[in-house]
Amino acid sequence: MSISINLGKKLIFLVMIVSVVALSITGFLSFNYADQILIERAGDQLLGESTGRGDTLRLLFESRIEQNNILANDPMIQLLVAEMNQIDENELKKSKEGNRRDFLIEIQAFQELIGFSIGFEDIKIIGSNGKVFFSLSNVNNDFLDDPLFQRGLKESFIEFEPTEQGKKMIVVSPVFADDSKRGDKPIGVIISKMRTTSIDNVLKNRSGLGETGEVYIVNNQSVMLSESRFIEDAIFKQKADTLAVQKCFNKGEEFVGFYEDYRGVLIYGSSYCANDLGIVLLAEIDKTEVEKPIDILQYRIFQTGIAITIGMGIVAFAISKSLSRPLLKLKDAANKIANGDFEVRTNITTGDEIGELSSAFDSMAQKLEESLIEIKEKEDVIKQQEDILLKFSQHEQNDCVGVIDVTDSTRISSRLSDDDVSKMYEIFLNFMAKIVRKHNGIVVKNIGDALMFRFPNVDPNNSEVMKNILECCLNMIESRDELKKELNAENIGELDYKISATYGPVKVAESTTSKISDIFGPTVNKCFKINSLCPKNSMVIGINLYEILRNFDEYEFTQFYSIEIKKKYGYSIFEVKRKKQ
Repeated sequence: MSISINLGKKLIFLVMIVSVVALSITGFLSFNYADQILIERAGDQLLGESTGRGDTLRLLFESRIEQNNILANDPMIQLLVAEMNQIDENELKKSKEGNRRDFLIEIQAFQELIGFSIGFEDIKIIGSNGKVFFSLSNVNNDFLDDPLFQRGLKESFIEFEPTEQGKKMIVVSPVFADDSKRGDKPIGVIISKMRTTSIDNVLKNRSGLGETGEVYIVNNQSVMLSESRFIEDAIFKQKADTLAVQKCFNKGEEFVGFYEDYRGVLIYGSSYCANDLGIVLLAEIDKTEVEKPIDILQYRIFQTGIAITIGMGIVAFAISKSLSRPLLKLKDAANKIANGDFEVRTNITTGDEIGELSSAFDSMAQKLEESLIEIKEKEDVIKQQEDILLKFSQHEQNDCVGVIDVTDSTRISSRLSDDDVSKMYEIFLNFMAKIVRKHNGIVVKNIGDALMFRFPNVDPNNSEVMKNILECCLNMIESRDELKKELNAENIGELDYKISATYGPVKVAESTTSKISDIFGPTVNKCFKINSLCPKNSMVIGINLYEILRNFDEYEFTQFYSIEIKKKYGYSIFEVKRKKQ
């Protein structure tokens, strides 16, 4: 049963569609603009947080190293370490007890000098032989093979170690003799352990970071060195091998943008890379929180859109009623004419287009019979023409198009008889067509000694499909010896040929008299043009196909760097080969 829709309903429907489309476009543009603004502001905010806090941490780290270096350069410390390095191991214990008071005096004076706020908890002064000369914790282990000691002989640095409460900062500095010169080896190492309260205060402050924002640091082993807002006991336990961390430690670069954090949640983050200190600071907020205002805006626009659409529908309903009355009268008159009553008149005088339509309708009644006869005669002519014309149904799609063409075919054909030329083309074209069909391609047609084939509606993101297309073309080149055998069996010499392939939109023409579809368009034209530039027994591709295939590691792509090619054709061409194993 067919559904009848009158003009009034159509008008209402049209107004509502126009309203929805207009509101959708406005909403879409508003969302995009608002999304860009929000992302820019979030990026600026996070960049400010990471830069500000990162600079603060760098200043803290460098100040701790500088303070430790002050102690390492203390003349009394240098003198005591130099003397104790000369003492025999049997006398070392006695010397340590005798000099402990001097060490304590110097350390207390140092703490009074720089203040007690840095949080010293332990200091170890170790000689160049790895023996502990002094320690607040009375540790007498041999540090000769300790990695902190070995690195401390080369440079000053900061490291962290896990504790039951979280972590401790370890500051290591070399001790040089008072009269040392550039290039001299150190006479000892100072290893200081400090509380990390000042660092934690910088990282724990989440003001301006919303409900999901956090700031934390990660070392060069991709391990978190500060607390997580979401995971308990994350320090030295939680890996954070994220994009921002990799960019810092692999390339020394900072990063602002979207990526997955250590929880696998998509966030918007900004990094502060301090790889010289062995850390990277990250300021991050969940993507859902960044885009939450957009969701609210979307909901409000949706509500407003519904209200506007309903209002426009009511207005359209009122207008449709005023239009439908004269149209109903025209409808009744048309029904009478359909029943053979050509004397009917509408006599509508509204002074608008409907009035003009009524006048035209009335004059039509007088000429209708003659017009119907004329139409019938034309229909007979049209039917006769339909028996002659071919019908084409055209649509456009994205195909991968290939052309394989014999090189120097004119010269080769001139040396052969007509029968041999026919055999040569038959063997060549059928041989290549089998390879195309083997790789699920479609042979379109042959043009002289060239064969055109295609892979219809390919998905450029499907690496398996794209690799199959490339393998099809390379197999044609690599099957040259097999082709030579078939040609030699007919006493025909070997052939050289070249293959070109492109990707892009094509128009498909489907003939009513044939099951084979033809294709045409710029993509096909480019394929034939670049084929003429291909070296013999090689394959070239256009720039569109290159952009899809260039990340395949097993193939080698060589660009034709020719100004003439670029100037003449307006695009780049690439030769494709397998990489040598």
